[in-house]
Amino acid sequence: MDVDRQQEYVLRTVEERDIRFVRLWFTDVLGMLKSVAVTSSELEGAFTEGIGFDGSAVDGFARVQESDMLAVPDAATFQVLPWRGSGALARMFCDIRTPEGEPFTADPRQVLRRNMAKAAEMGFSFYVHPEMEFFLFKGPQDPTPLDSGSYFDLTPMDVQQDFRREAIETLEAMGISVEYSHHEVAPSQHEIDLRYADALTMADNLMTYRLVIKEVALRRGIYATFMPKPLAAHWGSAMHTHVSLFDGDRNAFFDAGDRYHLSATAKQFIAGLLVHAREIAAVCCQWVNSYKRLVPGFEAPVFVSWGRHNRSSMVRIPMYKPRKSASTRVEFRAPDPACNPYLAFSVILAAGLRGITKNYELPPEAEDNIYEMTDAERRAAGIGSLPHNLDEALREMEESELVAEALGEHVFEYFLRNKRVEWDEYRSQVTPFELARYLPTL
Repeated sequence: MDVDRQQEYVLRTVEERDIRFVRLWFTDVLGMLKSVAVTSSELEGAFTEGIGFDGSAVDGFARVQESDMLAVPDAATFQVLPWRGSGALARMFCDIRTPEGEPFTADPRQVLRRNMAKAAEMGFSFYVHPEMEFFLFKGPQDPTPLDSGSYFDLTPMDVQQDFRREAIETLEAMGISVEYSHHEVAPSQHEIDLRYADALTMADNLMTYRLVIKEVALRRGIYATFMPKPLAAHWGSAMHTHVSLFDGDRNAFFDAGDRYHLSATAKQFIAGLLVHAREIAAVCCQWVNSYKRLVPGFEAPVFVSWGRHNRSSMVRIPMYKPRKSASTRVEFRAPDPACNPYLAFSVILAAGLRGITKNYELPPEAEDNIYEMTDAERRAAGIGSLPHNLDEALREMEESELVAEALGEHVFEYFLRNKRVEWDEYRSQVTPFELARYLPTL
């Protein structure tokens, strides 16, 4: 459906369903959802002229002297919001433009569009399927688990099963297809996975997903969080991201004649992820807390390696349906669910495409449990590690030409500047651990 017909459909639906307000959504550089509501009478003007706002008030968008921005709704993203008791209400994602009508380079949607366009020039469409994990607690200041369940556990009268069912029904009412859901390894940890889609659609869906999960939790009097590591003694939450490139209807990652059923393109893409893993870590794991998850002992990807069955590897090749060409994909296990999905998908794609264009060679598969290897054994196998903290990740990112190109100068510089402030604030704190360890003895 072309843009004009999509807009006509939206205007007609708004009138027929008596929708009085439409929320226009967009995302700042840090991945926080922003919204401005317009009345139905203003919607046609929003399509043609956009809605003006102060870009200097949005993290990472513009300086005061260049602050005027336009939010232009994307009619293809129109959905009625199924919040109970809210009346007829809808939403659309927006593209951010300058007053001259040009795409704004600091808009995360535009960053991802630009990287997907590079893939398209090479003949590829980029598809993703993230596994989203989250915790349910009593409240934002009370991280008390609501159960003691573990992986795939089913318990009688499990109120959280009802939570997952309501969340899935809400997502599907908004046209977002869910593949499956289950209890995860840690107490009160859950996973709801969305069906694969092109990267831009999926990034929009993930922003919606995070809001839906929080809305449903609030309605039930509990709190949902995508914080990567809220409980020190338990596994953190990941966003294992399955990716694939398609050339038309053909999966460019599949080769029936290869022992792994991986094409040369897939192997080069994996090699790109391995070579640039440390550089893109700050974008895929963007918070101080992200690196509390990336520690040995909790099946998090600490080391830069790949494997088929090996879940200690950073990149894994799922082998559930090895002979089904459409199912061949690469699972990148580093990202967490608190990242900005537009930027994370951008740098993942950029790293993979660099591997293809530069013909990177895939190193040997890691078949042993990497956590059980000694440092010397890992060095001998050429296995490096992901950054140990946000500071180390930012130092890697600062030197990365690939990340600078993928994000664009504006986003690249703002992201680094903002995260440096976060790191400086964090390292100046005196933690309860330090007080308990040192105050009695020093």
